[in-house]
Parts: sequence; C-alpha cells; structure tokens
Amino acid sequence: MKNVLILGAGLVVKPMVDYLVGNQIFVTIASRTKARAEAILPDQASGRTVKWTVDQDEKLDDLVKNHEVVVSMLPYTYHPLVAKKCIRFQKHMVTTSYVQPEIISLGEPAEEAGILILNEMGVDPGIDHMSAKRVIDQVHRNRGKIKEFYSITGALAAPEAADNPLRYKFSWSPKGVVRAGNNPAKYMKAGKEVNIPAKDLFKRTFTTEFPEVGQLEVYANRDSKKYIDIYDIPEAQTIFRGTFRYKGWCETIDAMKRLNLLSDEPTNLAGMTLADLVAHQVGEKDSSNIRKKVSRHLDIPENANALDALEWLGLFDQRPIQREKDSPFEVTSDLMLEKMKLGKDERDMVAMQHNFLVEYLNKPQEVIRSRLLAFGDPQGDTAIARTVALPAAIAVKMILESKINLKGIHRPVVQEIYEPVLRELEQHDINVEEIFGLPPDNKIKLQL
Repeated sequence: MKNVLILGAGLVVKPMVDYLVGNQIFVTIASRTKARAEAILPDQASGRTVKWTVDQDEKLDDLVKNHEVVVSMLPYTYHPLVAKKCIRFQKHMVTTSYVQPEIISLGEPAEEAGILILNEMGVDPGIDHMSAKRVIDQVHRNRGKIKEFYSITGALAAPEAADNPLRYKFSWSPKGVVRAGNNPAKYMKAGKEVNIPAKDLFKRTFTTEFPEVGQLEVYANRDSKKYIDIYDIPEAQTIFRGTFRYKGWCETIDAMKRLNLLSDEPTNLAGMTLADLVAHQVGEKDSSNIRKKVSRHLDIPENANALDALEWLGLFDQRPIQREKDSPFEVTSDLMLEKMKLGKDERDMVAMQHNFLVEYLNKPQEVIRSRLLAFGDPQGDTAIARTVALPAAIAVKMILESKINLKGIHRPVVQEIYEPVLRELEQHDINVEEIFGLPPDNKIKLQL
C-alpha cells in the first residue's frame, strides 16, 4: 500500500485524510497533539498517528524516509526544514502555503534529487491559480491577450451566519486572518503600479455583487504585480488580486489598527480592564466614557458601525484582562476568537471570482467571468477545510500514480496539474463555473 506522511493536524486536515484513506493510501499523521490526530483518523487500520514536535529532528528523519510523499500542513516557517529532509531522502513534498524565498532557493537541489516540491496547492493559493490559468491558457491558444485580470477570494460565514457587527466568523486560523491586515498591497492599473500602505489597506475598498450572496466589499491582497510572471500574462495592463468581506469588517479592522489594537508591542497590562487598554492605546488617562473618546480620536460618529463592533467584542468593557504583560494584538485577537467562532450548526462559505478583459486581433473584446461558491456542511466539513485540503490530496494521489512528472519547485499553474485536479474537484461539488463572451462593460470597476 502506498503511504503518505502528513505533518500537522490542524483545522483543514480531515478532508485530506478522508480522501487519501478512501483511495487506499496509508496515512501517517504526525502532530504535537496526538489526540487531535487520533480524532482525524479514528480507524487506525487505514493509518497511524504519531506524537512529534518540530524539535525532534531524528524522528523527522525516520518519518520522512519511510514515506513516499510528505504533506507539510505546518506553519509556513517550517516548510524549508521539511523540504531539506525531503531532498535528502528523495521524497516528494506538497504544501498549501505560498512559496517563500527559502523554498525557491531549494529549487536546484530538489531537481537534482529528482523530487517535486509542489506549493500553493490549497484554495487561495491553489484553486485560484488553477482556475485562472485554465482560462488564460485557453485565451492564449485562441490568440487573445489578457488586458485586465482581477482575482478575488474570501473565506466567510454563509450569509445567514454573518450575524455580528463585523459580519465575520472564524472557520480557520484566526490570528492569521487578523495579521493579514497588517500587510501593504500593490497592484497594476492601466500600466501603472499602485501601492497601498498597510495603514490605508482597509480604507481603500470597493463593493461588487456576488450571486447568492449579495454585496461584498473588496480590499487589495498583497503583491498582485508578481502574478504577471507567475501566470505568464506580460500583456496585462491591469492585474489585481483582492479579498472579499461583508461590509463591516474593513471599517472595524481599520479602527482597530488606528487604535493600535493590532500592535505586537509588549504592554504592561497589570490591573487593566479591556476599556483601560483602549484608553491607554489612544493616550487617554482613564476609560470613562470610552466610546465617546474613541469616537473623537477616530473622528467618526459615535453611532458608527465600527464602534458597535468594538463594543460588541467587549473592548469597551470594564472587564479585567488578567494578564501581566502581552501585546494588544494578542488580547484583541483572543477576544475575537472567543466571540466570533463559527457555530456548530452554522455554515461557512468560500467565494471566488476571476474577471478577465480579453482583446483579440480580429474580433471584439470580451469579458470572461469565472466563479466558485462553496458552502460548508454543519454536519460535515467546513468549506474552507474542503477547498484547502482536497486540491492537495488530489495532487498527492496523482504524484503517487506518477501522473505528475515535474521536478523542482512548482505551483499548480501548469496544465498537467490544473486540468485533472479541477476535473476531480467537480466530483466533490467544488465547481468553478466560467462564462465567456460577456460585453466589456461587465468588467470589474476598480475604484481603489
């Protein structure tokens, strides 16, 4: 029986394990929390669980060399460690994380070892790459040019579950979601680079309509410009990658940033209440009438939705923090996780949209629209777990079956990966629907 090592037992691992076991592949889950791994793999006949921590170097050697493919679901900072082991023992590796510079530097050793290190094999990054490249390659085969390209994805609560002032609930890594708001962004518009500093990220938004969902707000996602090369579209004059949110999130996170509540600066919290922390962050001597003081500091109306959200979270409460020293980020993100978990009977949702403006030599311009909308199952897996885990799991099976013959460092932007993976995802009700031939006025109006 073919065997696979999965490092990590986080929130999105279960659908991967179910898929691999269902395809008669023996799975070993190595995790620092063995009980969590055992919950993912209750039937030990189809796999095993191992207690392992990243400092157990020799144990990792033994695990890697005794499996055919290694899937790293660890935090991205540990991928280079795992990749070096895979190169040493000539084992293929799959991750769902963005390619990091240290991984890129391992390209030549990986090729020499005859192995594939396949990255960005989740949803965003992952399905976004595959569905975009499927359209781009078809356009190029038809001698068209991609003049404008927009790609927007969001992992959200389903509309009926988006019932708090931020209209957001966590179905995956909460601290990662919040930290992403501290990144600057850049994109190309009409041939010119546009830069958005981190402090302005949530001020520069626009709205668009998404069928079955309604109006969604969009903000820019990191460095869009590099996708000109990744997707091989040098002809593109506009390229923008963004994130979907319901209205309420961006204005609230912007307020938190302006209040320094997402700061990593260690702070003496002894004897403080939550309201005291907010007062401290804005230079107020006491926390009385804190909502009014925050309104004045932010120069927004006292009845603003962002203040409703901060109050709902408890940040204006005289509740003791009960910590000696910690960062405002840790206090705020812990509070968000406490109040904003997706309920057991609630659905999450992944929404994705690509929009292409295409130019041809001898026929009119057209807009091509590509959309994915996937909902979670309260009695089963979340949408984010399925859309992250299944593409990686399918790729693992393809590697084991010698259906991917690439070597070195890769993303899923080549046809031998994206065509079969997207086709199999359809069998799991993860469908990317494409509409061709729309008139040019159907393109996204980029208003940042």
